[in-house]
Amino acid sequence: MIILDASTIILLAKVGILETFVSNFPGRVLIPEKVKEEVCIKEMEETPLIEGLIKDRKIYVAKVRKTMLMRQLMDDFSIDVGEAEALTLALNKKDAMIATDDRNAIRASKLLKIDFTTAIAILVRAFERDLIDKEEALIMLQKLESIARYSRAIIEDAKKNIEGSD
Repeated sequence: MIILDASTIILLAKVGILETFVSNFPGRVLIPEKVKEEVCIKEMEETPLIEGLIKDRKIYVAKVRKTMLMRQLMDDFSIDVGEAEALTLALNKKDAMIATDDRNAIRASKLLKIDFTTAIAILVRAFERDLIDKEEALIMLQKLESIARYSRAIIEDAKKNIEGSD
């Protein structure tokens, strides 16, 4: 099971790999209710895709009940409600992983010993699994570089992983 937060679902949608990812992920893909609210805004061009994946049951929306834990996570790690809901779900679901590109949520995941991934790691993994070809992967990486806040080292490492697989 993987739980997506708003930053990652938006990045995956913007670069064009969200549908490929959720269609090929072997487990259940979840988003908390608050994340759905954040990503299904009428003005966002990604909204129809995300709503369609929810309607087609490729992404499930989960209700978070432990609000005290959420508030504690928000205070302890300076994260927003969506990230706190995602972390709360991960803490309460066995073998759950979180997908986040939020620096503080990544820090929280490390400290709470929650497995995590990022949009760039998902992109590289999709390429490694032959879900996209090298040219598509490099174009998507370039888009990610232009819209996300990854360090130069992370971008270069991803590029090497994609280009070096001949």
